[in-house]
Amino acid sequence: MKRRLVHLVALGSLIGASGVAAQPYPAKAIRVIVPFPPAGAADLLTRTIGQKLGEAWSRQIIVDNRPGVGGNLGLELAAKAPADGYTAVMAATTTNAIGMSTYAKLGYNLERDLAPVTLVGNVPHILVSHPSLPVNNVTQLIALGKARPGELAFASQGNGTLSHLEQELLKMMGGFTALHVPYKGSAPGLADLIPGNVQLFFDSVPSSLPHIKSGRIRALGVASSRRSPALPEVAAIGEALKGFEADSWFGMLMPAGTPREIIARFDGEVQKVLATQEVRERLLAVGGFVQAGGPNELADRIREDVAKWGKVARAANVRIE
Repeated sequence: MKRRLVHLVALGSLIGASGVAAQPYPAKAIRVIVPFPPAGAADLLTRTIGQKLGEAWSRQIIVDNRPGVGGNLGLELAAKAPADGYTAVMAATTTNAIGMSTYAKLGYNLERDLAPVTLVGNVPHILVSHPSLPVNNVTQLIALGKARPGELAFASQGNGTLSHLEQELLKMMGGFTALHVPYKGSAPGLADLIPGNVQLFFDSVPSSLPHIKSGRIRALGVASSRRSPALPEVAAIGEALKGFEADSWFGMLMPAGTPREIIARFDGEVQKVLATQEVRERLLAVGGFVQAGGPNELADRIREDVAKWGKVARAANVRIE
């Protein structure tokens, strides 16, 4: 009798386990980590996509803002989460590519610990200046930088961020020198640019746009490979400085080992969301645009940018211990 009871318990456990395994994904709420503060481009993208995913799946999408260490804190949390499809992270160029090149120590390995899921969008950075600076475009800025070596001051969103390496790339390609002044994000950088404490800043379009429209700062050029739809009259920097390109793209990752069928399901549903007119219009309103792609496209983009920004970081001696 005792042996039979053991067999029944074991059988019940197997049935229960198979029942759980057979539950369609997603069976509960999904957490999406945003490794940056609220109200930024990554947060906007995540909440826009998350709302639509929640509606499609009738499941809560929890947006978990975890800024710190140049965005790498959020990546580390995601890398150490269970590989069950219920944790994702909205990563950016800074975390996906630049962090690997600039930080001496990270609590995760991008290629080993995280799996690409879906490429979602591009929210460009824009080079802005204080209106007192006697330049209206990048060509004039390069000439001024050469005439006044080391005198101009660039703000950045922090050491080792895309905002930092964009200015290093511009200085290298333009052949001039300038001071780098790191801040902890867009808000403090803009707070010093607007009164003229620094003269230049590579910032995201959404945070700079209201100040550009009010005339408190001046737009000199868009950093991405194409113009921003929010400021179509502002040229891409590459139009004046051939070869300059610094796309600020975003993509979702999950812990390595997440089942392929879950990644495929998540990617497929996100692609449907990105194809909607509402989502496209929300991005256009803040100067961004949809840049859809699956796991392979995201993996290729990461690989290309790790190589590209690694060269810039080494040439500019950017290393964070």
